[in-house]
Amino acid sequence: MAKKQTAGRENWGKFAPQFAALNDDVLFGQVWSKENELSAHDRSLVTIAALIAMGNTEQITTHLKIGKQHGITKEEIVAEITQLAFYVGWPKAWSTFNRAKKIWSDDVDTTEVKQPGVFETGPSNDRYAQYFVGKSYNKALVSPNGKDVTVPVSNVTFEPGCHNNWHIHHDGSQILLAVGGRGWCQEWGKQPQELNPGDVVVVHDGVKHWHGAAKDSWFSHLAITTGSTQWLEPVINGEYNKLP
Repeated sequence: MAKKQTAGRENWGKFAPQFAALNDDVLFGQVWSKENELSAHDRSLVTIAALIAMGNTEQITTHLKIGKQHGITKEEIVAEITQLAFYVGWPKAWSTFNRAKKIWSDDVDTTEVKQPGVFETGPSNDRYAQYFVGKSYNKALVSPNGKDVTVPVSNVTFEPGCHNNWHIHHDGSQILLAVGGRGWCQEWGKQPQELNPGDVVVVHDGVKHWHGAAKDSWFSHLAITTGSTQWLEPVINGEYNKLP
């Protein structure tokens, strides 16, 4: 949700009160607040693109900060600036990168693998990387032996912001046991469910769902999965970024 804007009154309230009111109450209070039409995340991307194109460097810095607050990731802002470089000019992109680098420099260092739960994080989940946004790790705790052990159990760890695509388990089910950090799970047609250590989710046969970490936290869950998995489309980025 877009944060209530007061910058107009703080900067121009006494000198230009009408302009300040239009900035805070109309532009940000009415236009930016219509997130059912365009999310704050997407409005920030559009606004940043326009400011870069016009070369409005003073406003770019402010809107880069606002964009980060609205959930724009480092990867997204880098992709946007790179794309624009070919259309609005290399120097404008270069200057914007200098500002963006400072603003996103305090992001969580995802190169250092965390162990949010009691189980080992395990290796990179490269086998399923194409179905995940962000980096995940998978440690097999119990492997079927073809005899008396038939159910696999894995500890899956997500870096901050990492989540998998929508998917369905056919002829089986999935049990998720949250063991560390903070995450989310959502079934199709239902509200997202926040997951904290000790929470349990049972996903039944044929139910479309996704799960992963919160934007600001590592997350681990045990996954007990049977049947076959059908991987589907990614979660809409704007919808994920609305989650607290």
